[in-house]
Amino acid sequence: MTGNTDFNPKPTVDLNGKGILVTGGTGSFGQAFVRRVLESYKPSRLVIFSRDEQKQVAMERQLSSTDHPALRYFIGDVRDEARLRRAMSGIDYVVHAAAIKHVPVAEYNPIETIKTNILGAENVVNVSLDAKVKKVIALSTDKAANPVNLYGATKLCSDKLIVAANNLAGEMGTKFGVVRYGNVLGSNGSIVPVFREMMARKVESLPITDKRMTRFWITLEQGVDFVLQSLGEMVGGEIFVPKIPSMSLTDLVGTIAPGYPTHEVGIRPGEKLHEAMITRDDAINTLEYDNCFIIAPTNIPKNKSVTYRILGKEGARVPDGFEYRSDLNDAWLTPEGLMALIEKAE
Repeated sequence: MTGNTDFNPKPTVDLNGKGILVTGGTGSFGQAFVRRVLESYKPSRLVIFSRDEQKQVAMERQLSSTDHPALRYFIGDVRDEARLRRAMSGIDYVVHAAAIKHVPVAEYNPIETIKTNILGAENVVNVSLDAKVKKVIALSTDKAANPVNLYGATKLCSDKLIVAANNLAGEMGTKFGVVRYGNVLGSNGSIVPVFREMMARKVESLPITDKRMTRFWITLEQGVDFVLQSLGEMVGGEIFVPKIPSMSLTDLVGTIAPGYPTHEVGIRPGEKLHEAMITRDDAINTLEYDNCFIIAPTNIPKNKSVTYRILGKEGARVPDGFEYRSDLNDAWLTPEGLMALIEKAE
């Protein structure tokens, strides 16, 4: 497999004159996505759907200079189908980013996580179909591949619901797809800002989960552009997986905090030593492209004969037994590469 330390997705969707709704629109991804859409397109309607009043007010103030007539701020929860239905009036594209994402929070609040991540996804599917939305793309996580925690398990269920929704579209023609990627540099609660805040407080040492741990890394900007590329390329049922680099946790800490003391705290419940985005069992249905992989659906009869193409190219079958795992990756971030990504993220 060809490594890719300079992941550069190419948005291909045309959102000019379109209605767009982003669930979880005040989260790190949602805010970056909205800014990108306003910079690059002229949508007719751009709905920020979230349940946090304070974040919506802060976001509206931050974007006040744009004064864009398409912006709409909807207080709502994906658990509330009626409110979601109201917000989705006149919408062509849905980006479903709302989720309970923190592993410890999900472990302590399992039913609440199921209600948001699974039942919320079902509501997005049903309302999108009724509203005759053109395309729906849902954000997933590497933790959905061979999940060992509740967050990953609920996102796997959500992925299955989104993919299977293509069977329900019928004459409505709505297409559903999934984007799955790894840890985001610069997002709320991510390791770089957390460690920098700890160093600013002059803690004695930084906590490292396990010195052997590896992770995939992507910037918010790359994640947004990959979603925009996937929206343009999807035909329905795909799980899009970007080719992004890995880095060990010790190398990352050594780059952002050279010489700073560390201590090992051990893997928390529900954590993995290495993350996977494509499992060995998925390999039989996986196609490789220049900057991504596609896990093709197996449960959509009308799509079994589809030739999936990305940026005009057909995919190549990956070998049997292939795994896309952070410790088996061909692409590894150097310290210079990491600092370049952090600079982009900031």
